[in-house]
Amino acid sequence: MSVAEPAPPAAAAPVDEPVPTTHHKGLALAVIAISQLMVVLDATIVNVALERIQVALSFTSQSDLQWVVTGYALTFGGFLLLGGKLADRIGRRKVFIVGSVLFAVASLLGGIAENQTVLIAARALQGLGGAFMSPAALSLLTVVFPEGKERDRALGIWAAITAGGAALGLILGGVLTEYLSWRWVFFVNIPIAVLAVVGALKFVPESRDRSARGFDVPGAVLVTGGLMSLVYGLVKVNDDDVSGTAKVAFFAAAGVLLLLFVLWQRRVESPLVPFRIFRNRSVLGADIGALLIGAGIFGIFFFLTLWMQVLNGYSPIRAGLAFLPMTLLIGVGAAISANLIGRIGPRPLLIVGPLLAAGGLLQLALRLEPDSSYLGVVIPSLAMVAIGMGLSFVALTSAAVAGVPHDDAGIASALLNAGQQVGGALGLAVLTAVSTSRTKDLLPEGVEGLESLAAPADPSAPPDPAFIAQVFDAVNDGWVLGFGIASSFLLLSAVVFGALVRVSKEQAARALKEGAAAAG
Repeated sequence: MSVAEPAPPAAAAPVDEPVPTTHHKGLALAVIAISQLMVVLDATIVNVALERIQVALSFTSQSDLQWVVTGYALTFGGFLLLGGKLADRIGRRKVFIVGSVLFAVASLLGGIAENQTVLIAARALQGLGGAFMSPAALSLLTVVFPEGKERDRALGIWAAITAGGAALGLILGGVLTEYLSWRWVFFVNIPIAVLAVVGALKFVPESRDRSARGFDVPGAVLVTGGLMSLVYGLVKVNDDDVSGTAKVAFFAAAGVLLLLFVLWQRRVESPLVPFRIFRNRSVLGADIGALLIGAGIFGIFFFLTLWMQVLNGYSPIRAGLAFLPMTLLIGVGAAISANLIGRIGPRPLLIVGPLLAAGGLLQLALRLEPDSSYLGVVIPSLAMVAIGMGLSFVALTSAAVAGVPHDDAGIASALLNAGQQVGGALGLAVLTAVSTSRTKDLLPEGVEGLESLAAPADPSAPPDPAFIAQVFDAVNDGWVLGFGIASSFLLLSAVVFGALVRVSKEQAARALKEGAAAAG
């Protein structure tokens, strides 16, 4: 699940070719909104199906299962900036359609997947499709609707769909998984993508920015490849079947690829990431903090979904509904933040919000047991996390774009969203490695974890309640250690925000007025 809503640029990118006016603005908005709904749905709908996917495709460890989440997040975050540049250069509607088709094809592949490799590859392809579709859709919205009240209303609808889509994904994922199959959490995207493509061809005008310069494909490949190698190395740290040499090789490859990315960005004419933007302390602080927030938040949905369904026997519908209060409270926190930011500026909110969320995660780390009460332990913790994140979202976007030159507003917004996705993938890999190591330390030699219950050494022997309780306790202790580490990520983000973000309340209010802090 995405930890924040992607932010639109402060204004439409300059377009120096005439854009055909459309008399179907409402239908064009519907097409663009449908695409956003699909991306947001996918961020939450798959989480509810993780336990069924694990059983159906024989994932034997959570370190492998986490690729169902990180495979999407890494390609989405790694190619998001490239998707925006391609849209400006070769045509926003073209790139939007290509992204929608990729998303549909990937969803079909995910739905018919019969093994882990195909499913993870499909998730990565979905991320690539989303990285092309999302920035193109948002640019098209700013082209179709001129600056002013029309655009404000359109952005408001976009924001409402983003917030509501996350909640809808949790419920729909539960319904589809329980009454049809986990495969339908992928198949459901196909008719939505078809509607988006047909509607774009009929109702959305083409536009491009002829002043846009080249797009940096090598840069996107280098950074995504480096991050994937790093994540793979992290999740295989505890895998005894992988040699020490191979583990070192993954980390070495990650270091080489990321170093090459930095060197390439410094010499290419039109870099994917213009490092000059980080001379602004607030932008630097916002992006580092966003990465840390992503690292802390992604693990909540992964671990708690498994806790609910595996240890407590929640049905997919019940698990989806269990997260619903969190999505609603995020909206409450965001509304409070929007009202306060013009009065006190973003910095206090960026300190209080992560600290509150860290407190919620720490409560899970200290109190969660295999049989903990949902109302007594889980809900209070999720409420703290949700309100804390809601307080942070608008303030974080404002800090990332307020005060930067107009020409850099779009790239600043995109960097923020990419940082959240990449941080989430890296954080989940770290938390999975830590929790797996903790669980292995608490179990007898040769006993790996929940997979020991699925494939007991002696299938004919009756289940041993004491052994089952020992496994449940060990797995739970691994997850709560993960929550503790996640809490430390959020604490560190508050420190970063406090040290680096320097945006006045006037700058923040201006960013909100221009639409840069609207959800998107």
